[in-house]
Amino acid sequence: MDQLLNQAAQWMREANKIIALTGAGVSTESGIPDFRSANGLWAKYNPAEYATLGAFRANPVKVWGMLSEMEEVLRTEPNVGHRAMADMEAEGLLHGIITQNIDGLHQEAGSKEVVEFHGSSRTFSCLQCGTSYPREKVISMERPPLCTKQTPMGGGACDTILKPDFVFFDEMIPMSAIAGAAKMTEKADLILVAGTSCEVYPASEIPQQVRAQGGRIIEINLEPVPELRADISLVGKFSKMVTTLHSTIQNARS
Repeated sequence: MDQLLNQAAQWMREANKIIALTGAGVSTESGIPDFRSANGLWAKYNPAEYATLGAFRANPVKVWGMLSEMEEVLRTEPNVGHRAMADMEAEGLLHGIITQNIDGLHQEAGSKEVVEFHGSSRTFSCLQCGTSYPREKVISMERPPLCTKQTPMGGGACDTILKPDFVFFDEMIPMSAIAGAAKMTEKADLILVAGTSCEVYPASEIPQQVRAQGGRIIEINLEPVPELRADISLVGKFSKMVTTLHSTIQNARS
C-alpha cells in the first residue's frame, strides 16, 4: 500500500489539473448510510413509490413521510476526509469536485468548486410558483412544508407542498450540472474517484472522459471497481486513505 500511495502522490504532484468524483462512500463515515445498502433508505421505501417526481406530484404528503426521515439522516457533519479534500483545493492541488451526493458536506467542509450532479438537499422549491427556500427555513416549517409566497391580488399564500432540489429517479440531470461537470472535466489529466462504484449514468462516464483525454484514474474504495479500470486502487476507508494520501503529498513537498 505504501508503494501505491507514493505513486499516487507523485502522479498528483505532477498533474496539471486534478478533479474528483465522489459518491455515497465518502459520507458513510459521517453517519449517512448508502441509500442502496441493506440498511439504506431504499430497503425501507420503494424508490418507485417514494422517489420519483411522478410519485411526488401524485401524493406529496406520502412522499414527505420518506423525505422527513431522509432529512434526519442528512443532519450530520463533514468527516476528516471531506476536510482533507477541501484542504487540497485550498492548496491548489485539487481543481474541484463533482459529487453524486446531495448532503452538501463537501461545501460544509470548505470546498468551493463543487458540482452537485444529482442536485442538493440544501434548498427546496415550489413546483407551482418556483419560489426557492433554503434548508434552514424549511426545517422550521411544519411537515409537509408549504410555500408561503403570497399570490397576486391578495389571494393568500401559495400553499403548495415544497420539493427538495435533488434529482428524483425519473428526473433529468439539470443542464447546469451537466455543463458544470463538463467544464470541470475539460483538460483534467487526473481524476480521484472516491466512494463510488460508478454504476449510475451519466456520472459513471466522467472518469472515462478523463482517460480519453490521456489522464489517469486513482480510486479510493473499500473494494476495487473492475469496470472503472483505475490506474491505482487505494483500498480502504475514505477518510483514512484520502488523509494519508494528502499527508504523503505534503511530506514529499517539504
